Amino acid sequence: MDFTKKTLRLCAFARFTKIIFFLLFSISATAQIDKTEPPFWYAGMNHSNLQIMFYGKNIAQNEVSISNGIIIKDIQKTENKNYVFVTIDTKNIQAQDLVFTFKNGKKSFTKNYSLKSRKENSRFRESYSSKDVMYLLMPDRFANGNPNNDSHPTVTEKGNRALPGGRHGGDIEGIIKNIPYLNELGVTAVWSTPLCEDNDETYSYHGYGQSDVYKIDPRYGTNEDYLRLSQELHNRGMKNIMDYVTNHWGWQHWMYKDLPTHDWLHQFPEFTQSNFRMTTQFDINASAIDAKNCMDGWFVKSMPDLNQSNPLVLNYLIQNAIWWIEYADLDGFRVDTFSYNDKEGISKWTKSITDEYPYFNIVGEVWMHDQAQMSYWQKDSKIGAIQSFNSYLPSVMDFTLHDAFGSVFNEDNASWDKGIIKVYENFTNDFLYPNTNNLLTFIENHDTQRFNHLYPDFKKYQMAMTLIATIRGIPQVYYGSEIGMAGNKDKGDADIRQDFPGGWNGDSNNAFTQSGRTKVQNQYFDFTSKLLNWRKNKAVIHSGKTTHYVPVNNVYVYFRYNDTESVMVVINNSNDKQTIKTNRFQENTNLYKIGKDIFTNASIELKNDITIDGKSVLVLELNK
Repeated sequence: MDFTKKTLRLCAFARFTKIIFFLLFSISATAQIDKTEPPFWYAGMNHSNLQIMFYGKNIAQNEVSISNGIIIKDIQKTENKNYVFVTIDTKNIQAQDLVFTFKNGKKSFTKNYSLKSRKENSRFRESYSSKDVMYLLMPDRFANGNPNNDSHPTVTEKGNRALPGGRHGGDIEGIIKNIPYLNELGVTAVWSTPLCEDNDETYSYHGYGQSDVYKIDPRYGTNEDYLRLSQELHNRGMKNIMDYVTNHWGWQHWMYKDLPTHDWLHQFPEFTQSNFRMTTQFDINASAIDAKNCMDGWFVKSMPDLNQSNPLVLNYLIQNAIWWIEYADLDGFRVDTFSYNDKEGISKWTKSITDEYPYFNIVGEVWMHDQAQMSYWQKDSKIGAIQSFNSYLPSVMDFTLHDAFGSVFNEDNASWDKGIIKVYENFTNDFLYPNTNNLLTFIENHDTQRFNHLYPDFKKYQMAMTLIATIRGIPQVYYGSEIGMAGNKDKGDADIRQDFPGGWNGDSNNAFTQSGRTKVQNQYFDFTSKLLNWRKNKAVIHSGKTTHYVPVNNVYVYFRYNDTESVMVVINNSNDKQTIKTNRFQENTNLYKIGKDIFTNASIELKNDITIDGKSVLVLELNK
């Protein structure tokens, strides 16, 4: 009896030990996968050859299989045994949970992977266009809606509003809380600088040194908060634009610390910075080394330069972009430093996204100072076609117009090449662009000198804002301009990225409300709001044709028109009151008798001469 009891106890102990060993092994084996990217995918995607990256200690030593009769098209392993890239065919597969099995000899473990249902008509989502006005904000500097996330244990830099270049605490909740303000202003699309995690030790607030491109920075909120931002914007008929970075990551990116392949990044024997000469990408006389150093050189030491000519890198970026569009229900991209990427790789990236979403708009930062050079980068460019190149990039930023804005409003006395003629001459080169309605126009952004610092004069602000609101293209407003915010870039970037007044508890001035704004702030806001809200429903501005007239006495006159409407814009860039002879404009006015001023509602007879004060504007809706 005692022997039997002892035997039973030993057997039970053995079974118990076996179970514990099995559980410990299962936990250990499952923990072998530290990262799965994309973390999930969607059924019914045009991008049906899904390449899933599994990352974990010696994960590549395993054989990989999958359940449910799914076909594994390819398994790619690299020199780093901690990665395995598994490509499956998801075409015609319904939303479901898949099970991957990883087996190494007798040891095995499983990993669940979800294919989720897409939003209805997701493929054909409407993007931003010339109907929209885009508002650029820096989330850390806009509004602090949740002070509890100003610092976070998983990231290094903590909140410190006293430090100009530090983390100030603005977040997604702050944007959501102030959507009514943006709606009142008349903007219809919001471009936020990057929101993904940037774990640099200092100066991380700008977000361009991302350390995890599948995760919203916890100091801004969560992935779910970002989706909620899209939902709240959509509830107001507004659009959410993601600032996407294809050229580089931050040096704290988890993958930088354990590269999948040596050529995941552009590698040099020693640090090599870009020469920033983007002309080398199409210059037929450029040396090969100069072209390479422009494209492959790093921006700064803390921003590792991604190698889009590596198919694994390129596909990773394509899938990450599509994942964010689908997950966060995005309405468009702005792409940072577009023309510094491998140009063949980035064109494939762009085409893959627009193949998936035919109406999805993407504007690229192509910071050049010549219209022919900028137009090279727009989709279907005839200039690019000379070299058999198509970027497939729908939109570029109108930097040459921005260049003109930098000096024109202080050039009071016109000459052959000074004064408002600079703006006129910018538009004379519109023939170079495949689609002028899809150019992003702006008077400033987060990298340039603040307009209200260059011109601390409300009348000059009126002229500039009227221009970008009434010409071809998509106008972009930089946060705070609409209340007269300034800032001097010569003092550093933090000075042109100041906190929006009223975005933090305890601010002495709340510019988000009429009662909280100062008299000067209301002057700027009221003008901007009236102009942008008028623009919302003006098809003649969104897609009309343009006729402009050579400036005389520093006065620029142009017309936007279609088959049913016409708008006349008069901009007097001189200090003196000017009288203009209207008979010069008969080819645009002969069908109309009256012009109604959109700001004052005053009526002006078009048969008479028009008098306009110095440094002022007229926007006239023409009536028969």
